[in-house]
Amino acid sequence: MIMDVHQKVRIDLQYLPSLEYFTVFHKYQNIEIESHEYFVKQSYRNRAHILSANGQSTLSIPMIGGNSKILAKDIMIDNGQRWLNTHWRGIISAYGKAPFFEYYADYFHDIFFREHTRLFDLNHELLTLCLKLIGHDNVVALSEKYDIETPHETLDLRSSIHPKKDFTENKFYQPYSYIQLFGKDFVPNLSIIDALFCEGPNTSNIIHQSSVSV
Repeated sequence: MIMDVHQKVRIDLQYLPSLEYFTVFHKYQNIEIESHEYFVKQSYRNRAHILSANGQSTLSIPMIGGNSKILAKDIMIDNGQRWLNTHWRGIISAYGKAPFFEYYADYFHDIFFREHTRLFDLNHELLTLCLKLIGHDNVVALSEKYDIETPHETLDLRSSIHPKKDFTENKFYQPYSYIQLFGKDFVPNLSIIDALFCEGPNTSNIIHQSSVSV
């Protein structure tokens, strides 16, 4: 695969994204978040994978009107389902004893418990925090309009990273193991918080090592 690190890339906004997602940010300097698409259900836009004592677990945010044609930036979180406490308890159960949990937990807690009404706002704040924690300093813009097909100079990665797609299909991510809290075998491509809580500042190196060479 021939890639130009200076090429513009458009990608969807995801919830606590996977390591594969962050290898894209590592590879390309000009990232544009799609902000005018319709919400896509059963995608990583509202779900993430973490590792708990029972194995890989899914955190899924309930949406209002998820089956309707609603812009992703406008779709509302169903806060009546009390998902927030469930997610936070799940994160504490999975990572409360991780080496770097105490260093980063408050940052995530502060964002979660602002009780956002829109998924896009929550995801954007979490992404901004994660990029800051891994030392990513490239500018990330929001798209100005929706294009069915992106301009020829823009690499379209919208929905490329998806629960129904194996990470080997995209050839951005190659598993680079690090110490996880549970299980004997390394579980690849979990949410970025798995690496952050387990490895702390070394997460940026993990992303670098996980990135398929250009």
